[in-house]
Amino acid sequence: MWGAPAPATLSPTDRPLVDPFGRTISYLRVSVTDRCDFRCVYCMSEDMAFLPKRDLLTLEELDRICTAFVRQGVRKLRITGGEPLVRRDIMTLFRSLSRHLETEALDELTVTTNGSQLSRYAADLAACGVKRVNVSLDTLDDATFRSITRWGDLTKVLTGLDAAQRAGLKVKINTVALKGVNEDEIESLLTWAHGRGMDLTLIEVMPLGEIDAHRVDQYLPLSVVRARLSQRFTLSENAYRTGGPARYVTVAETGGTLGFITPLTHNFCESCNRVRLTCTGQLFMCLGQEDAADLRAPLRQSEDDALLSSAIEAAIARKPKGHDFVIDRRHTTPALTRHMSVTGG
Repeated sequence: MWGAPAPATLSPTDRPLVDPFGRTISYLRVSVTDRCDFRCVYCMSEDMAFLPKRDLLTLEELDRICTAFVRQGVRKLRITGGEPLVRRDIMTLFRSLSRHLETEALDELTVTTNGSQLSRYAADLAACGVKRVNVSLDTLDDATFRSITRWGDLTKVLTGLDAAQRAGLKVKINTVALKGVNEDEIESLLTWAHGRGMDLTLIEVMPLGEIDAHRVDQYLPLSVVRARLSQRFTLSENAYRTGGPARYVTVAETGGTLGFITPLTHNFCESCNRVRLTCTGQLFMCLGQEDAADLRAPLRQSEDDALLSSAIEAAIARKPKGHDFVIDRRHTTPALTRHMSVTGG
């Protein structure tokens, strides 16, 4: 642990973050690394050129930025990557940020992971006050898993899920729906997840990074998936919210919750309350736009946080109303050239 970290006590100069459309920003997603031990086809290229380690914010700097956001009204922090749990000494950051849970300045500290490191870290995460984790898992078939992740080990992920549940963590499975790849598994994934007491959220593939005819062919509208599921299951609208973009239904036959994240078939921007920080200190106000604010420079220009807080306020003041995601054969170039792993899942 480094020296005494800054408290999150609200000062007279700290104001809640409200964007030009009246949306209060209360949710920060923080990418702590662009590196990952998988190479999922919709997230990274096979031969990724990762950032030099010297370009990354230190864990202390990540803590300082997160704390500045907490002081300005952010109530939820999600740690992402790449794969966040491959970052060296990452639990140091979790342990430090947990102080905001203890003071009740923060409602939730959570993590999105591919599950490969959960066997090692699940108990430590729980000890830091993490109550739930999102685990990206698109298939329960070994061969399909290797095809999607390029070299991931499904057994390792399943063992990690066991460890998470033993540690008392609530698990939500995130599944990207891929036409011709895992669409025939969605029903079985649903019954499997709910049978283990885990929620499931389905996600439409997004047009980030490399897009070719193969990616376009894999786009599966969740409106189609939901219609198919409705033929077997009774789906009832659910007011449950986690602070993210998913909209939920209750599945009567399983008693579980099913979420849909639909950036293409149903734009979810009207209620967006979140921004994303990259591991290099770039703040993206919208996942689907290129505009970003540099927080690393003001962070390093001063030992106090006045410049940093001003930079955060200025960035939120230009948060756009929404994204412009399109994926079809008329749009074979990406909406954004950066890979999903750069911004954080």
